[in-house]
Amino acid sequence: MSSQPVPSLEPALLSRALEVAGRLANDAADVITATAGRDVRPETDESPFDWVTDTGRTLERHTRRVLATEFPGVPVIGEESGAGKLPVAASTEYRWVVDPVDGTINYVAGIPWCSFSLALIDRFGPVVGVVADPYRAQIYAAARGRGTRANGTPVRLAPRAALAGGVVCTELSRGGIWPGMAEFTERAGQARVAVRVLGSTALAIAQVALGHAVGAVLHDYEEWDVAGALALATEAGAVVLDRDGHPRALPEGGLLVAAPEFAADLLSWWRAEPLPQR
Repeated sequence: MSSQPVPSLEPALLSRALEVAGRLANDAADVITATAGRDVRPETDESPFDWVTDTGRTLERHTRRVLATEFPGVPVIGEESGAGKLPVAASTEYRWVVDPVDGTINYVAGIPWCSFSLALIDRFGPVVGVVADPYRAQIYAAARGRGTRANGTPVRLAPRAALAGGVVCTELSRGGIWPGMAEFTERAGQARVAVRVLGSTALAIAQVALGHAVGAVLHDYEEWDVAGALALATEAGAVVLDRDGHPRALPEGGLLVAAPEFAADLLSWWRAEPLPQR
């Protein structure tokens, strides 16, 4: 992302984007809770766990139709059908990115931990982000400079006295355990910090924004997996770092989201050399 000062945005644009994104998130939450674990037909691609469902396709089509009407000319990139268009969309002033069902394996199994994620992005990073948490009946929303809200209630990170007793979220990579994950987990355990893999990238980051987790480390992901939740975390007061420890609004190739007071500790675990063999 550019190091130039981030310009202010037209208030009307932010308000309209928040309203439309929130409406789509509510639509998605209703559909997900009504259909989870029932009548889905997973298909396999490169991985047996890289599932696409009828629900995902339907929600993405609905999202595209609404956004095309409300924001004509703004590209919409989605997990189900838009990966190849990302380089083209990245050259435009704005783009929407959507993950209609983040945590598809959980959704198919009926495990109550999946989400809908939508973000409006410019060249400086997420402008607006929403994440629907259907099973907790929560819609998390954020806009640049306007803070984060959970069902309309403002959310802001409060300082935490100690790292011990905290939770760090992560997710498996497409190949399973990511390089260094075992060592990261062991170092966290030595510091009396629990590591949790719950199955939704967006919700993992959202837990940091909500103050439930002290941090989240993600090894690989797509833009639509993380953009909406990164908007939440940033506006709630969390820091977002790339693999080299540099602040980035939307990092590529690995990211750390953390409460500011603990970012250095988590980064040191993430970047540390492998532990010696016993």
